[in-house]
Amino acid sequence: DFTVQEVVERSGQSLRSFYQYFTGKHELLLALFEDAVRSTSEHLEKVVAKEEAGLPRLHRCVVEYYKLCRPGPKGKAPETVAALRALGEFAQQLLTEHPKEAAKAFVPLVTLFDQVLDEAAEAGAIRPDLSNSRLAGVVLQAVMFNAFATTISSTLIRSEDAGADAEELWDLLLNGIAPPG
Repeated sequence: DFTVQEVVERSGQSLRSFYQYFTGKHELLLALFEDAVRSTSEHLEKVVAKEEAGLPRLHRCVVEYYKLCRPGPKGKAPETVAALRALGEFAQQLLTEHPKEAAKAFVPLVTLFDQVLDEAAEAGAIRPDLSNSRLAGVVLQAVMFNAFATTISSTLIRSEDAGADAEELWDLLLNGIAPPG
């Protein structure tokens, strides 16, 4: 909850300058969200590049993205975490109310996941009969939804161990729910 006037005052810009760049709060939030997605994608690219191509890169991409999506504890959050939480809430709204804008904003992440999935398929680590561009969207949605939505099954995420939660989701994505064998 903020007003355009508060943004203008805090940024030191004039109201006229604000409206030269943005039509309103929604457009400002969209620009901030697109920048956050682009930064996240760039960060993941650097982290993933350190891994061996194929399944290790896909694994690292899923686990690291989960950790980035996970909200921090309420009340004690520094301003940057609070801003990320607000953008996360905006992302959920964007995905449901403005799917075309969301699709455009998520292009850098979808492209990264698509590339990592292609490498894993080429290495024979995942099923080659699936559309990796479609699968990229499914994996991203699974990671984001699971990182944010922790109450459907009446279980809370282990806030002290994001890595364990990310690994559990990774195992589910990779192996499904069928018994081994």
